Amino acid sequence: MEHIIEIKNLYKKYKSSDEFSVNDISLNIDKNEIYGILGPNGAGKTTLISMLSGLIKPTSGSFTINGLSPKKDNSKIKQIIGVVPQEYALYPTLTAKENLLFFGSLYGLKPKSIHKKIDEALEIMGLSKFADKKIEQFSGGMKRRCNLIAGTLHNPKVLFLDEPTVGVDVQSKKAIIDYLLDLNKKGTCIIYTSHHLSEAEEFCTKIAIIDHGKIHATGTPEELVKRVANAENLEDVFISLTGKELRDVV
Repeated sequence: MEHIIEIKNLYKKYKSSDEFSVNDISLNIDKNEIYGILGPNGAGKTTLISMLSGLIKPTSGSFTINGLSPKKDNSKIKQIIGVVPQEYALYPTLTAKENLLFFGSLYGLKPKSIHKKIDEALEIMGLSKFADKKIEQFSGGMKRRCNLIAGTLHNPKVLFLDEPTVGVDVQSKKAIIDYLLDLNKKGTCIIYTSHHLSEAEEFCTKIAIIDHGKIHATGTPEELVKRVANAENLEDVFISLTGKELRDVV
């Protein structure tokens, strides 16, 4: 299968740190994959996704997305990727529809199609009757669902998700996962981080477990479980590879 993302010897070291947050990561991700990047707090997950989505620059190394290099084709890459950060990227004093119209205009969507896309997405996410309510009135689950719509209105070829279901109720979580599975079926490659290992085990087609900025294992959830002696699930694999030490970060 053709690689849509190719990462070669990627490093990131912040000025305030003595250690590399991402340390010599090389990874290929295929088209139509749902690829989980899993690791403890401070493992380098968010830093890796932030580099791939163009939010921060690598210290060294390279990567391509759909054959495009960020050094030469940064504007083209931005047109084909979607980013849904862990923090809500919405304007609280605007309504859901006003937010989505704004983000749709940033993607250059045509006025005729943007209203239809927004209405369809709000309906799928159970937000139609709240379209004209301000985001500041929304619950956490409603904000997450609207946040996801905002990052996917342009049907990206690659979607970066950082903890997309954190802090939501069961119903919102199911709506989010179903929406993402449908996007993937339509051709969007999904790169996903999460602390919900049981969710990742069911959701992801491939997984990379990283710790201290390095990749410790890659494979399908089934392959990873088979590789570790006495492992019954992905959580057992995760603990075996990253240890039981607490990873509190301040």
